[in-house]
Amino acid sequence: MLNLRNKFDLDVSSQPAPEKMSEFIPKDSTLHSTSCPTEPVSYPDQVFINAAKIFQGIHRKKPPDRTLVNYGPDVQLTTPEFRDERSQRWAYELAFNTLKYQDLLETILLVSGFYHSQPLPDEMTSLVVVMLYDFQYRKFQPRFISSKDDIIEEVQEVEKLLDSYKTKLAAALAKCRIKYAAPTIEYILPETVRKQEQRAFTLPIYAWVNTVKASVMEVFNTLKREGFTQIESPAELDGYTYCVDQHCQDLLIFPSHIKEELGNMEMVVHYQLVLQDKSHSLAAHSVKALLNTDDDIIVANPYADFTIAHISALTSQFSCNIYVCGVKSESREEEMVELFRNMECRNIKMLKESFTDIEPSDIRLQKAKIILLLPQCSGSGIGDPVEFILHEHGDTALLQDLSQGCVSPDRLNGLAKQQLSELNHAMKFSKVQAIVYCTCSIYPEENENVVSQALQFRLEGIKGQPYRISPPLIPLCSSEEVESASENFFKLEPSKTCNGCFLAVLTREKDPSEMVSVKDVLARAASKGLLNGIDVPKSSKREKKKPKATLHKSTNGPSVTQAKINEFLNRENSLISPRLHQDPKNSFLLRKSTKPGAVPANNTTVRPSQGHPTISKMLERKPIVVRPKTEDKIVLKPVQILLPPVTGPLSTTPPAINLRSPVYYYHQRWNVVTRSTHSLYNSYPPTYPLTGKSKEAPPSTALRHPKPWH
Repeated sequence: MLNLRNKFDLDVSSQPAPEKMSEFIPKDSTLHSTSCPTEPVSYPDQVFINAAKIFQGIHRKKPPDRTLVNYGPDVQLTTPEFRDERSQRWAYELAFNTLKYQDLLETILLVSGFYHSQPLPDEMTSLVVVMLYDFQYRKFQPRFISSKDDIIEEVQEVEKLLDSYKTKLAAALAKCRIKYAAPTIEYILPETVRKQEQRAFTLPIYAWVNTVKASVMEVFNTLKREGFTQIESPAELDGYTYCVDQHCQDLLIFPSHIKEELGNMEMVVHYQLVLQDKSHSLAAHSVKALLNTDDDIIVANPYADFTIAHISALTSQFSCNIYVCGVKSESREEEMVELFRNMECRNIKMLKESFTDIEPSDIRLQKAKIILLLPQCSGSGIGDPVEFILHEHGDTALLQDLSQGCVSPDRLNGLAKQQLSELNHAMKFSKVQAIVYCTCSIYPEENENVVSQALQFRLEGIKGQPYRISPPLIPLCSSEEVESASENFFKLEPSKTCNGCFLAVLTREKDPSEMVSVKDVLARAASKGLLNGIDVPKSSKREKKKPKATLHKSTNGPSVTQAKINEFLNRENSLISPRLHQDPKNSFLLRKSTKPGAVPANNTTVRPSQGHPTISKMLERKPIVVRPKTEDKIVLKPVQILLPPVTGPLSTTPPAINLRSPVYYYHQRWNVVTRSTHSLYNSYPPTYPLTGKSKEAPPSTALRHPKPWH
């Protein structure tokens, strides 16, 4: 067996007197973890039993030639039984902190002689190590046992044995600190783990307002009555203060030291204020920004309870349903139903099938337009892994990697493979128009790489346009914690004020068949007989050259043809929204032409031919282009088309006009306006038709009869 006495140069063969034991406990020498309470907690016996069961399943197993401490055979342990949420968190914290110091605790047991001198079976080693961590954290002082707590014989036996060896155990711990020249014992841990603990200690508390049960202003007023003061920035958080998050207006930030008090507030107990990390609030708001009033939502993962409830609160005024996949057990379904009932969430429906087992043609999901993917991830951007595992129902095996500050390549590849499978399956739903993908990881293998591989995935036999990456619809602000990515991803790096997260929004590309070109407009006009005598241009809309109109003789004469064209133009002009003219910042850019005889751009003075007022008015008009708002429904509106005049016979044509010279016409592409502009229509004056006899009409660019074209 390896001689650990020589390795650590420890001499604890002679046990010092108990009254001198303090010499072996230097100041700040105990294994302090910022994720634990600042004052030692006297855990009940049942917490030690549960922590030992958790540690037995997640402890690091070493090769046989390096195994010095045995933990017994790998048998299926019984599930820990937790009295309440607090005892559950205590057990996981105790197991996780023991896992971080596993090597050091094993060394203390070996060097002190405790492991080989005590007749304990290997199955109890996990309990010994867990209780040793708590024993040294209390500076080897006795534990207070409440009369209300149940007494467990195994725990009492191990505690007596550790207490009988406390001097040698303390000496071994002190020598290890000296060996590593550590200012505190925490410096034995990897640097990444220490930084993670520091973030967990300073990380503020995030809580979103459940607007179904209370408005934001009602929460503000309640906090004011409770003695809280609203401030502007998270950097100013101190005492009983709070501020509003810069990205989500219903998300409040509180200082970390009032977490216990905040959890006991009536608003939190009754789910008017819900404590949850910021990353999933960003995902919920992204889903809401993409949603129409009657669209359904698919949540692919069943364990994001509070995130599902947040989406439900944000969409409470919509006529939509939220379908949660993978709720297999009845107990889990009853738990979720009870939670959502208490939070007054009424539009949530649960599906027993896993997301990847549901067919895209499922009749229940035909109205679903958005899929939210919150896949199982490494949680490497989280400051408090225990909080992440408990609240997001994560895999407890991840604690083994997170205790060392990194995730093993094998586990990372396994997670990325599952994430890619879920994202590929989401892209098979032909009627879905957007996918929101969110993780709490900082590894590109789980973030950018997964999205990039999914975009390269070609769906054979699946209808629908391909996906592209779109910027998340949340108001990004300039901050050191925001990393602006050229790929339109949204990333928060782990910091003292927030956990790390990754957010990607995938939307379907526009269907080219839905695009309306000028040629389509002219074809529609020709089919109505409004362009009698003029051929519809056959050039493609992608051609850079301007199409030419071919002049033919009309059997009805030039006046009849011109009247039909003017009638068509007037009808089209009357349907254009006046919003196109209300913003002076917008401008209409004419194409530059290098051909002789082409009309110059709109910044050049044009002198129309004498006797042709129609040409003059058409050249003077300056329509503009307006981009629609993303959140509104888009309605196609016709835009003014300027056509060449039809001239009379050669004998009546003024000398200034040359019939053999090319005649050009100018057009705009179809634009869109939103329904929100309808209320502005009646504020504009009427206009006059574009005819050759309109000299008496006052000049105006306003439009008449501004009704939307549906």
